[in-house]
Amino acid sequence: MSQTSEQTMQTVENPLGTLPVGKLLVNFSVPAIISCLINSIYNIVDQIFIGQGVGYLGNAATTVAFPLMTILLAFGTMIGAGSSAHAAIRLGEKNEREAVEALNNAFRFTIILGIVIMIIGFIFLTPILTLFGATDNIMPYALDYTGIILLGTPFNLVSIVLSNLARTDGHPRMSMYGMLIGAALNTVLDPIYIFVFHWGVRGAAIATITSQIISAIVLTTYFVRESKNNPRHMRLERKGMKLDFGLISRFLVLGISSGITQSVACIMQVVMNKSLVYYGDLSPIGGDVALSAMGVVMKIAMIMGAFGIGVGIGAQPILGYNRGACKFDRIRKTYRMAVIFATALIFVCWIFCQTMPETIIGIFGKDNAGFTEFAVKCLRIYLFSIFCAGFQIVSTNYFQATGQPLKASILSMLRQLLLLIPLILILPLFMGLDGILFSAPIADVGSAIIVAFFIFPEMRKLNAAVQEQKIA
Repeated sequence: MSQTSEQTMQTVENPLGTLPVGKLLVNFSVPAIISCLINSIYNIVDQIFIGQGVGYLGNAATTVAFPLMTILLAFGTMIGAGSSAHAAIRLGEKNEREAVEALNNAFRFTIILGIVIMIIGFIFLTPILTLFGATDNIMPYALDYTGIILLGTPFNLVSIVLSNLARTDGHPRMSMYGMLIGAALNTVLDPIYIFVFHWGVRGAAIATITSQIISAIVLTTYFVRESKNNPRHMRLERKGMKLDFGLISRFLVLGISSGITQSVACIMQVVMNKSLVYYGDLSPIGGDVALSAMGVVMKIAMIMGAFGIGVGIGAQPILGYNRGACKFDRIRKTYRMAVIFATALIFVCWIFCQTMPETIIGIFGKDNAGFTEFAVKCLRIYLFSIFCAGFQIVSTNYFQATGQPLKASILSMLRQLLLLIPLILILPLFMGLDGILFSAPIADVGSAIIVAFFIFPEMRKLNAAVQEQKIA
């Protein structure tokens, strides 16, 4: 790094420790929410156009591919959230050199990991898709779609990681812009490739990876270029390409809760896909229709969850920086406001799902009446208690951002691994296919209650620290 750059880094005051918490939370959360929504939209847009142009079997193929994409998101989020939390704490401690090293190691490690995952994915693609629930009818579509998606793996991971680090660098809008450009391109290319070129699910996959490549380029350029108008706290450097595995292990520990969340989500999706096919075939609906319908509902759940995740991600650098700076009152205010903000946003979405499910499901195609009827039922029941998610997501991010990875990891596994998966396996034994639907609202309420037992003692400690600072 040049001497001028180092001087700039030292003279620029990071807004994370100075601006009003409410303003910071909005400034950081809104772009993060948009970024999360955009990440969901990659899959949603594909599913909408595939549903209209290919049919419910094409949609079922994206459902089967969804666990694999969740695995990629797990790795990207683990590296991105971990390196971002580590860098935020170091910036709060005024240790900007190590924050820069975290960025550079995260970037290089992500590229290498992306290539390795892509190669392994190609070698074992058919057995992986079989494991994820692909039937004989769905497999050809799933192979076409997932085979192309794998090509974009390194770029997908880079865009996820750098979008996290851009927020910690004090520029959340750049994170949003990088993802927004890719999503806009994906939305334009999808109908062209599917309806004009008649490429089917392959066209949707090509549109997706093209968009991911553009997003990765935009975000990489941000960290490479010098800018007097937007001073950098962190920049990508050409020198010292050797990886520091000690540093990587430290920020991976911080990010492991995010990785666990997505990894457990993948396991849950596999269990659910298998259960949907099995119990669907035992009902008049059929396994393929049940799998396709729930796939649509899960994508809608992704959109709703994006609001909570976005607020949690937006709060994370604020929490981490002020943890490093020992500004406990700002930590407390950030957490409380984030919980209220996330819950309110998800609740608004919940109202729409409960009052107009037919309209929402109709967006994804109307070629099969059985599909529409079951999807509407799924939407109302499966997402009935999803408004509890905001509290759990923000609380998990709080522990991650403040350097408490064990608690964050436990809470990350709570809803899906400890509650939802067992319920998916047990309830259908007594309720059939409906048991899968009722598993989610029970898990949502149960996890919120358990999270409260973790967060209330933490808030008492935080209140005590605030009082001590006031007395001092």
